Amino acid sequence: MPMRHGEKSLMPIENLALEKLKLLEQQGYSNEIYLFEHSNKKYLLRKFKIDLDRKLEFQIQKKAFAKNIAAKPILLDEQKGLMVVEYLAGEHKTKLTQQELKKMAQLLIELHKIKTRKRQNSFKEHFSFKHKKVKKAFTILDKEPKEYALGHNDLHARNIIFYKTSIKLIDWEYARYSDIYFDLVSIMIEYKLNTKDSNTFLRSYFGRKKINRKKLKAFTIIYKALWRLWFEKLAKGAL
Repeated sequence: MPMRHGEKSLMPIENLALEKLKLLEQQGYSNEIYLFEHSNKKYLLRKFKIDLDRKLEFQIQKKAFAKNIAAKPILLDEQKGLMVVEYLAGEHKTKLTQQELKKMAQLLIELHKIKTRKRQNSFKEHFSFKHKKVKKAFTILDKEPKEYALGHNDLHARNIIFYKTSIKLIDWEYARYSDIYFDLVSIMIEYKLNTKDSNTFLRSYFGRKKINRKKLKAFTIIYKALWRLWFEKLAKGAL
């Protein structure tokens, strides 16, 4: 199986020494991120810190780029544990306007249409179910209709870039088939949407289709618990 994937014309950038690259101030938890220029274009090099299926990530990001919702992935080197993507100019926001909420909903509609390997993520495997609220939330979801699609599954503000009239997603490492409500709840929690903003966002996504409030409530509990668990594991070096 080949260990490199991407554009042959850019293969020489693999030989760039990390000390010659600019380490970005804002770093992710799963990667070291460097900025560099090649042929008058800016790129990001992500050096992996966590063992994940990066080949699947690369393939998913290629499909997301084709839908204009992600940066172009350039190179994956599994042996060296790095990925190169085009640099996206823009900003991260902590509050969204009504128009931005509508655009975010449209972006998620496009994301959830992407077809790829169906490695489903129910999120159950992350929990030992010591917490009664989490266990009850999964019990509720077991009784509700399943609405699986490709989800980003890591939609916090630092993974969403706004540039002029466009919105792009970065860091696709946790993208898997999961219930669409997980991504929806992620946006609602991360941007602290009030009732009006939540209604604008959800109605823009679902249109006239009925919104499952039970699933929204259950995934809200699961999302918050999952983040607490993730940070606990990170602190213990268990990731």
